[in-house]
Amino acid sequence: MENKERVVQLVRQAKRQDAHAFATLYEMVYPDLYKTAYYNLNSREDAENVVSDTVLDAYSCINKLRDEGAFRAWIFKILMNKISRYIKEYVARRNNEMSGSYEDIDSRTPSRDDSIKNAEDKTLVKQAFEILSEEEKQIVTMSIYGEYDSSEIAGIMNLNRNTVRSKYSRALAKMRNYLSGGGDIYGQQR
Repeated sequence: MENKERVVQLVRQAKRQDAHAFATLYEMVYPDLYKTAYYNLNSREDAENVVSDTVLDAYSCINKLRDEGAFRAWIFKILMNKISRYIKEYVARRNNEMSGSYEDIDSRTPSRDDSIKNAEDKTLVKQAFEILSEEEKQIVTMSIYGEYDSSEIAGIMNLNRNTVRSKYSRALAKMRNYLSGGGDIYGQQR
């Protein structure tokens, strides 16, 4: 409870344009924001950019936060919206790139050796995470890194709490099945 009271106090100070108070709030959530962004985007640079955008938006809109005790959930909701928007933009860019000629596509395709090396560098857990849908990734990362319960995730994602629980359980089961099979890389079991 003491931590929640401290967060409420810091949010009130940040609403009064206290940059130091906001910086303290940011330090409290940054590791989880970054982990969530990284595991959803698979890129350090993209994760850093999305977290930076999230923090800028949160700082400029902190006066709109009604429940001062819900700072963590509020900033994670902003982050998840940024991640979703980034993924949509990325898919649109890729679709535009792929509409080019076959020669252009071949020039952008990494060599087989590079692809194999990159695949071998990934851990099985990371690969297991990758088989999840975007929604499942968001639920798992908010639960594990954001330490949200199903009710909080349901509020952030506009889903029913029981739906969140079942999607979380199915996502973990998918990952467990993948890992128990040793992972599958290029059609071969490890």
